[in-house]
Amino acid sequence: MENRLQQFLAAENLTQAQFADSIGVGRASVSHILAGRNKPGYDFIERMVSRYSDINLDWLITGKGRMYKKDKDVVMPAPAEPALFQEEDNAEMSEAVEEKPLEIEQQPTSVQPDTIKVETTSEKKIARVIVFYDDGTYQEIK
Repeated sequence: MENRLQQFLAAENLTQAQFADSIGVGRASVSHILAGRNKPGYDFIERMVSRYSDINLDWLITGKGRMYKKDKDVVMPAPAEPALFQEEDNAEMSEAVEEKPLEIEQQPTSVQPDTIKVETTSEKKIARVIVFYDDGTYQEIK
């Protein structure tokens, strides 16, 4: 379903954030569905069909038939995977992370009430990095 939702957003020329706002759901909900992390629930589909009444519900749920109930000129772009880094950058980034472990200065032993004490060991390694975009989407790099 995430592919059909992505096709619909492209056909309507909507960003994830615009779409989420238009149907009254959280931006993270749309992001999670498009990432395949969650499946859309009844309320999500109901809101979508209420707002975009020309969408073919059978197509949306099963992928059968046309996207719209009525004939509508839709130019479907090829689905593309957004890439944060090229493959070369991922390899370089992984090497850099492995070569340079994260070092955090330790706080003094006398801690002020509003100060947080951070204890670290040299055994800690970065497990993942999450990048948040201004349109409400994110990408996780492991």
